[in-house]
Parts: sequence; structure tokens; C-alpha cells
Amino acid sequence: MSRIIFDIETTGKDFDSLEKPVQDYLLQWAESEEEKEKVHESLSLYPLTGEIVAIGMLNPDSGKGAVYFQNTGEPIPSFDEEGIRYETGSEAEILVKFWDAVKSYDQFITFNGRGFDCPFIMIRSAVCRIRPKRDLMPNRYGDIHIDIFDQLSFYGASRRKFSLDMWCRTFGIKSPKEDGIAGNQVKELFLAGRHIDIARYCGGDLRATKELLTVWENYLKYPNKQKADSKN
Repeated sequence: MSRIIFDIETTGKDFDSLEKPVQDYLLQWAESEEEKEKVHESLSLYPLTGEIVAIGMLNPDSGKGAVYFQNTGEPIPSFDEEGIRYETGSEAEILVKFWDAVKSYDQFITFNGRGFDCPFIMIRSAVCRIRPKRDLMPNRYGDIHIDIFDQLSFYGASRRKFSLDMWCRTFGIKSPKEDGIAGNQVKELFLAGRHIDIARYCGGDLRATKELLTVWENYLKYPNKQKADSKN
């Protein structure tokens, strides 16, 4: 079975650039200045108020992958690093490259892809008038899309859900945050023109997800009935 891990990095629009009705809608329940600030900071979490600035893929079996990322500064030549190919493009261009790449894989692997990455990719693709080439949100309990976040929380049965960083630290895996960048800094980095740093951070997320997949497959995933019977 061919399989691919994917992950995105997003940034929110400038709040002041939004139309007045949109601003009013977003702030309708915010009363304090602190609550208003939280609204401003949350724009990157939603495809209606944010956009994809990096989208990465990694084959967990070959260790090869690609990260496509936006660049608003001087041209950046494509380059390879630790098995990952880095290429620039507009949001629409990197989405086209993503769909062209994932259409041939049998299985998708993400961390919180069902709750964040997949809906974001689908909506932003529609905004860019790009048709999807695969269904990223099949049956939650099937094996076409393995969401490690779902698996480690036992489909929400656990009392609390933890971040990628927390799971990495628990299992002794290098967290992407160890390189000094966190997801909530992506907008700041993007505005500062640090596009390669964002792309590399996305690559770190891919590698961390690959390592978590290995832990889940070897120590948590229970074999299906057919495999279990064959061992008896």
C-alpha cells in the first residue's frame, strides 16, 4: 500500500484588511480587549480568514518528500534537504502541486488532519477554484486516512487531547519546536520574510508525524482480526 504523510502551515489575514461586516461578525462575542486580541490571533485557524503558506508531504516508507511554500520576497531556487524537496509557489500553485502528488496514494497519514488540515485544504482549494483529486475525509474509522491525533486519543475517548509537541516529548521524538519555532509564530515569520524557516518547520512536522506513526504501528495499533487469527 502506498502512503503519504501531509501537513500544512497557515497564516491569517490582516484584521484591518477584512471588510467591516466580516470584522463585526468575528468580534460579535468579544467584549474585552483580551477577547478581541484572541480573535485577531485566531485568523490563521480558519480557511475563511487565513491561507496556506506551506504544504508538505512525506512518504514514510521511502523517507522522500516535498514541501511547497509561498515566497513573497526575492526568488528562492528549489533545493533538497534531508530527503525533502523544497519549492516555492503561490497558494494556488502549491495546492495544484499537492493534489497532483497525493492523487496516486492509497493511504493518507496526518496529525489532526481531520480537524484542521483537510478541511482547510478543501476550502482553500475551492477559494482558488481548484477541484480536489482525492477525498481526504473518508470514513473516520477506515484505513484510508490515518489521523494519528485520533489514534492517540482513541477517537476522543481520552480525557484530554494533546499537541504534536507533547506527544513527541512523551515518546522521546524530536519536536519541531526544538528548533525554536512554533505554529503560532508562522504569521510573524511570514511577514518577516522568513519563508524558508516556515518551510523547514513544516518539514519538521512531517518527520515528527512519521516517528509518531512508527510508535503507533509498533506499540499501539492492534492487528486486525485476520492478522490476529493467523498468529494463533
